[in-house]
Amino acid sequence: MQKYTDDEQLQYHVQLRPGDVGRYVILPGDPKRCAKIAAFFDNPVLMADSREYVTYTGWLNGVKVSVTSTGIGGPSASIAMEELYRCGADTFIRVGTCGGIDLDVKGGDVVIATGAIRNEGTSKEYAPIEFPAVANLDITNALVKASKKLGAPYHTGVVQCKDAFYGQHEPEVMPVSYELLNKWEAWKRLGCKASEMESAALFIVASHLKVRCGSNFLVMGNQERNALGMENPIVHDTELPIKVAIEAIRILIEEDKEV
Repeated sequence: MQKYTDDEQLQYHVQLRPGDVGRYVILPGDPKRCAKIAAFFDNPVLMADSREYVTYTGWLNGVKVSVTSTGIGGPSASIAMEELYRCGADTFIRVGTCGGIDLDVKGGDVVIATGAIRNEGTSKEYAPIEFPAVANLDITNALVKASKKLGAPYHTGVVQCKDAFYGQHEPEVMPVSYELLNKWEAWKRLGCKASEMESAALFIVASHLKVRCGSNFLVMGNQERNALGMENPIVHDTELPIKVAIEAIRILIEEDKEV
């Protein structure tokens, strides 16, 4: 592989080296969420701030942990995972936002992804489309346990991942509206819980790298509930899924000690 720095160990995009991060890493999209997440760590330290990638490292339960932002979408998320893996990370939890699809999913709820629809492009450069994007079971179970412990309203199931935000929200004006609208109807009929942009790529890259990855999201609102005139609260505060992810990592740390 072509090297873009004089330092063989420095990862070009995230600007980190082996030892800079823990094996457990939380992956928000928004760089501004990193400081908020790091505040839950003991003795957090800003390790790098490069492009969309902001990284803090600290401690939970006496174990080194990190948070790194990924930006929006599969391409930047896959780069983050690849380079964090090269720095020693092997357990990843995405914390993000999503829009509800299933009518039972309301704004303010938490969605825990068990798998993801590969309606994006990044994962296709890693695996044939027939290979499923599936969350790691240990992480999924830890996220469920954490949600129950915190009393968080949560849903588990498949999420849809796309590349075009406006392809979801304004499909009727797109040249391929026929495809977008028909597939959206299929996702609804199949019980898809929510729509977001990163998990499919992360789950596939994790399969390739033989590492663990799971996801949980804040539901900001549900366009399907809105279309039917149902109650549709709009929520922006990501505190709940962050707390779920922190508690899930604590659970994983203790479980991993027993292996």
